[in-house]
Amino acid sequence: MRRQDAGGDVVNRIKELILRSGLHPGDPMPTEAHLVEELGVARSSVREAMRTLSSLDIVEVRHGHGTFVGRMSLAPLVDGLLFRARLNDGNDLRTLREVVQARIALDLSIGPGLLAAWAHEDLAPARAEVERMREAFAAGRDFAEADQAFHAAILAKLDNELMIQLSDAFWQVHTSALPLLDVPPAGDIRLTVEAHDAIVDALEVGDAEAYARAVHAHYAPLERALTAASD
Repeated sequence: MRRQDAGGDVVNRIKELILRSGLHPGDPMPTEAHLVEELGVARSSVREAMRTLSSLDIVEVRHGHGTFVGRMSLAPLVDGLLFRARLNDGNDLRTLREVVQARIALDLSIGPGLLAAWAHEDLAPARAEVERMREAFAAGRDFAEADQAFHAAILAKLDNELMIQLSDAFWQVHTSALPLLDVPPAGDIRLTVEAHDAIVDALEVGDAEAYARAVHAHYAPLERALTAASD
């Protein structure tokens, strides 16, 4: 008779099995029957553990195809921070402020790497996204999609996948949290568009000080909107 292990223990044992087997994101996971036999636990314990691992993006269930090693994305971090922002929402919007501070710190920390990576390179893709933002703003439309694409474009040459994922995760949290917490758009949001342009200018000429100024200018309208919303 299979023993009913504690869920956390089975989760850890499956993670160890993935490492021991040399599996990578996208590789097929062992079948449920194999895991039951390998771990010597009840089928219900394996199913509970796989649900937990799926929520953490460590495994991915593709209905009709099977279960695979997940992408190990930061989706759980995004979900957790969004819930935290809503749970802790008061008059100070503390969690959202902290996310913005983290974005600023991250953008400044990767500055030297970006400046080195973009030296003598064509920044046309990033310029194109700035134009998309400018056109959307002029037409009174939201430009979040172009904003996200802009950051993806300038980070594309950064040789640090975790930094790229963290940047996008924080972007998702703050962009999703603003409407959820009823934070009105910044009145001077146009300055954000121009700050994106200034970031490209700085990368183009390799100016570290101009890059830092542009990063702070990029977040200034959002910081002012958060201050106004919490007063």
